[in-house]
Amino acid sequence: MFAKILMMVVFIAAVVAIGLSTRKHSGSVEGFVLGGRNVGPWLSAFAYGTSYFSAVIFVGYAGQFGWKYGMSATWIGVGNAFIGSLLAWVVLGQRTRRVTHRLGAATMPQFFGTRYGSEALRVASAAIIFVFLIPYTASVYNGLSRLFEMAFGIDYTVCIIGMAIVTCIYVVLGGYMATVVNDFVQGMVMLVGIIAIIAAVIGDNGGFMAAYTSLSQISIEGSEMSGPLASFLGPDPLNLLGVVILTSLGTWGLPQMVGKFYAIKNDEAVKQGAIISTFFAVIVAGGSYFLGGFGRLYADQIAFNPTTGAPVYDSVVPSMLSTLPDLLIGLVIVLVLSASMSTLSSLVLTSSSTITIDLIKGRLVKDMDEKKQLLWMRALLVVFVVLSAAIALWQYTSPVNFIAQLMGISWGALAGAFLGPFIWGLYSKRISKAAVWASFIVGVGLTTANMFIGFIASPVNAGAIAMLLSLAIVPLVSLVTPAVPFELVEPFEPREL
Repeated sequence: MFAKILMMVVFIAAVVAIGLSTRKHSGSVEGFVLGGRNVGPWLSAFAYGTSYFSAVIFVGYAGQFGWKYGMSATWIGVGNAFIGSLLAWVVLGQRTRRVTHRLGAATMPQFFGTRYGSEALRVASAAIIFVFLIPYTASVYNGLSRLFEMAFGIDYTVCIIGMAIVTCIYVVLGGYMATVVNDFVQGMVMLVGIIAIIAAVIGDNGGFMAAYTSLSQISIEGSEMSGPLASFLGPDPLNLLGVVILTSLGTWGLPQMVGKFYAIKNDEAVKQGAIISTFFAVIVAGGSYFLGGFGRLYADQIAFNPTTGAPVYDSVVPSMLSTLPDLLIGLVIVLVLSASMSTLSSLVLTSSSTITIDLIKGRLVKDMDEKKQLLWMRALLVVFVVLSAAIALWQYTSPVNFIAQLMGISWGALAGAFLGPFIWGLYSKRISKAAVWASFIVGVGLTTANMFIGFIASPVNAGAIAMLLSLAIVPLVSLVTPAVPFELVEPFEPREL
């Protein structure tokens, strides 16, 4: 126990120290939000990866989809690495950096408002981000509860409050640079941790071949396959594809993810970052889902819902780890804390900067100089951390599952609304305002309506469909509506924020 506590103390001290050391970079709006647009490839790549993979992935998704699909869940990690990371960097990286610099855009709503010449689009996109990022932020806390109870016997409430306080301290102090430097440190912990955990879990089951053989002997109700959990595409390839699309293509339209491209310093750094980010995703995402694929071997240890008899998916990965040596469990805790805090910091920084720059400045507060903007962003950052922590605590103690459902559609709604307008807006001069509005309406409308009506059985598939529709709707509507003129290739002078 002493060793585990010591690891926690050292980790938290390092995180706060980084926040203090990066204060000099947060004296301007561009410095606080984007690190002065001068962030190198290693920091940018790790910031992208750690914002991508949180406790939601490691504990929630890896446990849930590993249980459902077995070894084929590894395809989700492969998709995350090569579609969500490599292809995203190749397609979006350089173009996003150049165009947002030309437009003077520090946030995604600022991009939409300036690119399409519409303040209404800017306000609408900022509202969508606020509504759907806050519940997603709250969900980041959920993966911690069982792990902390298992390792320390610490109440979930104490865990949430502690993580919220530490995150507030370093992000308020150092802004974007504090998050990316911490993301690099936390990313290294995640890389070492996931490799060590996989080796320990496989060893606990007699080695890879023994574990794989045991998995192949498990049958699934409703499946006629022999050994479906050890098969190439698993027992349900179609729904598996939906998960791959949602978790891989979704990053292309999430404001906290594409924001990493705004801040990277040059095109060469983008090329290097693409390789680093892909390597990180292969290890962390591929390793997490690969690990989750062995979850059924622990069926006698996980929790089941006493009413429905369904497995409690958040208990799958903690059950797998409960038999590990204490020092390794301490490493797991630091790993999950790293993943959670890096994602949390990125989300709250995105939310606070978006609300300040795109909703408050010039509207609620007419005269807002740079000092006032920084003050508002820091204050809102604290508000968003407190709000998300309060939602997480309320959900943990309440039987109401509305928030849990809303968390589940956050990715689908955000990416379903923004994916098409953002990508087409970067590359095409012929996109119309009407097309952007159509994508916003379909993305948010489809995923939200499905939450209440349930006409698409899986909310994951609903989100994936919304993303694909966004990519199709934007060019189709633009064919019959007037385009917004935009010369991407003309000489330009960077605008002031």
